[in-house]
Amino acid sequence: MEFPDDLKYSKEHEWVLVEGSVATIGITDYAQEQLGDIVFVELPAIGDKVSKDDAFGVVESVKSVNDIYAPISGKVLEANDDLPENPEMVNDDPYGDGWMIKIEVSDAEELDDLMTADEYKEYVAEEEEKE
Repeated sequence: MEFPDDLKYSKEHEWVLVEGSVATIGITDYAQEQLGDIVFVELPAIGDKVSKDDAFGVVESVKSVNDIYAPISGKVLEANDDLPENPEMVNDDPYGDGWMIKIEVSDAEELDDLMTADEYKEYVAEEEEKE
């Protein structure tokens, strides 16, 4: 399981890559493994506003249907247009081609609430112990 050091992580298993005022968001390697084969992805439209901890999309797998929660707030600048046609990209490359949205960060202080790679790795280990 991968935990790239240059990303921030939420407890809902989303990752965030911040470049200037733009954040790229997706679900983590752990999340895609838990979901199994992803068969459908619904993402917001460009210009939509997302609020921290609110659902901004849906991921459907062979096991379940789950909301995707915004780890931070912002305005959607771009949605990964390839995912609706190729949802398996989330399983194949969750930190690369499987990215979901890019947003303009509206409150940079919210980034302080996210976990580092090491903190997230610890969090996942605790989650796995509960299972």
